Amino acid sequence: MTEKMILIPGRSSKQGTSLNVGKLKEEYIEVTSTLEMNTDDMERLGLVDGDQVKLSNEIGETIVRCTGKKPEDLPAGTLFIPYGPPSSQLMASDTAGSGMPLSKHMEVEIEKVVS
Repeated sequence: MTEKMILIPGRSSKQGTSLNVGKLKEEYIEVTSTLEMNTDDMERLGLVDGDQVKLSNEIGETIVRCTGKKPEDLPAGTLFIPYGPPSSQLMASDTAGSGMPLSKHMEVEIEKVVS
């Protein structure tokens, strides 16, 4: 089952500290490939912490691992992922002159990856 949700890529403290270790190191790769989502949404979609999900939009797609956040910390229908290679797969090249791709409030489809 797929569902449309709003993805908000952004900076996180873990992403920043792992960046200092190096973009090719396991710590950075793990942090930037972990999607945070509302636990109520996870339950409805039959997901548990550590499940892989595919995110897709008109730009591209990526597969990441999900982890739950309490509803008071992340509203239903909203997803968060630290900036990194996975989130970049979903961003267009337009920067509106800022040098940073437009990346807030992206509508994505999410579905569980069945292995």
